[in-house]
Amino acid sequence: KEGVPYLGEVNTLPGFTNISLYPQLWEASGISYTELIDRLIDLAYKEFDRRNNIIHDFKPLS
Repeated sequence: KEGVPYLGEVNTLPGFTNISLYPQLWEASGISYTELIDRLIDLAYKEFDRRNNIIHDFKPLS
């Protein structure tokens, strides 16, 4: 149903083999394996920055 979330796999370390459900679920939703990896890397960088309070904004101070 539209608007109803479905939970595919509760797994903190999902598999990434050719038979793993995690990438297959994303592929079925229109996100390719390459895009999934790109998104996960981007999220990892953002989480690293958040945890280390790193700001990547170079606005003038004055």
